[in-house]
Amino acid sequence: MQNEEEVEVVELEYVEELDKALNHLLDEYQIIRAGRANPHILDRVLVEYYGVMTPINQMANIQVAEARMITISVWDNSQIKNVSKAIAMADLGVTPTDDGKIIRLVFPTLTEERRRELCKQVKKLLEDTKVVMRNARRDALEQYKAFKKDSKISEDEYSSLEEDVQKELDKIIEKAEKASQDKEKEIMEI
Repeated sequence: MQNEEEVEVVELEYVEELDKALNHLLDEYQIIRAGRANPHILDRVLVEYYGVMTPINQMANIQVAEARMITISVWDNSQIKNVSKAIAMADLGVTPTDDGKIIRLVFPTLTEERRRELCKQVKKLLEDTKVVMRNARRDALEQYKAFKKDSKISEDEYSSLEEDVQKELDKIIEKAEKASQDKEKEIMEI
């Protein structure tokens, strides 16, 4: 009975690692801009707000005003310059402009060369994620091998678990590859 629980714990940890890796990939893809304005590009930009590093979305309204423009309405007008400066320092490929009330980010259309660079970045993120997923598979299989060595599971159980681990990996890699293809398609769209 205890052996089944140990096997289940390994399985749950493995699936959790795969999900974490996929979610990280999807988060990274959200940040990559594809010519259209995407408010998630500002998710990692922090502004010093009364001595505390604060995300912009916790101190302003962020809206997509047009297909290629984001407007940022800072709640505390005294912080507009700080927010502008933080966006400029973040090197997002856009220059913030403000009129003292609203900050505007206008995204230029992407050149063919820049689109290809972004597609390479998308592929690299996918490959890095696959490596993380394969490492999780290796770790799970090593734990199962240790159980087999300690006679906690039989050879047949090990074979069955090995198949299950591979099926789970194949399923999640398929999702990651689909997300990658969708992102590349979005980037190459004009």
